[in-house]
Amino acid sequence: MVLKKNFSQFVPNHKPVNYADIEKLKSFISSSQKLLVLTGAGISTESGIPDYRSKDVGLYARTNHKPITHQEFLKSDVIRQGYWARNFVGWDRFSRCVPNIVHYTLKDLEMQSGKISVVVTQNVDNLHFKAGSENVIELHGSGFRVLCLKCGSLFSRHYIQEKLLKVNGKVKNISKMIRPDGDVEIPEMFVKTFIPPMCELCGGILKPDIIFFGDNVPKSRVDLIRYKVAHSDSLLVLGSSLSTFSGYRIVLQALEEKKNMAIVNIGPTRADDCVQIKIEAKCGDILHKVVDFH
Repeated sequence: MVLKKNFSQFVPNHKPVNYADIEKLKSFISSSQKLLVLTGAGISTESGIPDYRSKDVGLYARTNHKPITHQEFLKSDVIRQGYWARNFVGWDRFSRCVPNIVHYTLKDLEMQSGKISVVVTQNVDNLHFKAGSENVIELHGSGFRVLCLKCGSLFSRHYIQEKLLKVNGKVKNISKMIRPDGDVEIPEMFVKTFIPPMCELCGGILKPDIIFFGDNVPKSRVDLIRYKVAHSDSLLVLGSSLSTFSGYRIVLQALEEKKNMAIVNIGPTRADDCVQIKIEAKCGDILHKVVDFH
């Protein structure tokens, strides 16, 4: 069930979908038998999670915030304390975000028509799985898992939240801002007293199982995606500007292998001049109009 909430403040200005674009995308999906779908932050804005780069409404446009880098997280106890304090405060709201019509339509394309061979998502919000999709590769990891950097153990983020609540107490969401990775803005006085989590098995540093800026996607995941691209006949990009190379190289491989490609995104992307179909539209306005399961 799609909960109808209005998160238009996170969606860039866009024109209404026109009939010609609906027909182009419908023909593209109909002609595909093994469709690989690459999704970006532009599909989660419709669930209340802002992106970084969108004109006027993205976080880069509205704030001076820069996401934490992998190197910053590793080098400083103080930086890790601040990050975990913000993540702790933002978790309740971030974890309660629900899928929108785009996520549910992709689930139906996978389950009912068998069109989708795999969804590769750049998002860490778990919304594809919440919608019921099964064949999903999380390119940049998941905010719903926590990794020990010493012993490699994985923990549920919900479990870590319970442990954090025991040592830090309950705190209401004192921030109105949420970021794509669940990070938020909070007062410095709260950060200084916050007790961050440590691995209960080895005492190592815990980090959300997310590829922070400056880190690399694991080679095994890159290789798996390369295999999936090679064994798909077409590529559909939804809600991504393809600014990060980890997503753009999927397009480069598809180009090299002469796959059919289409992009639906508000605003320009890195691959606009390379693909057969580029549609300027909000994904939630068009995708459900081009599929027919009857």
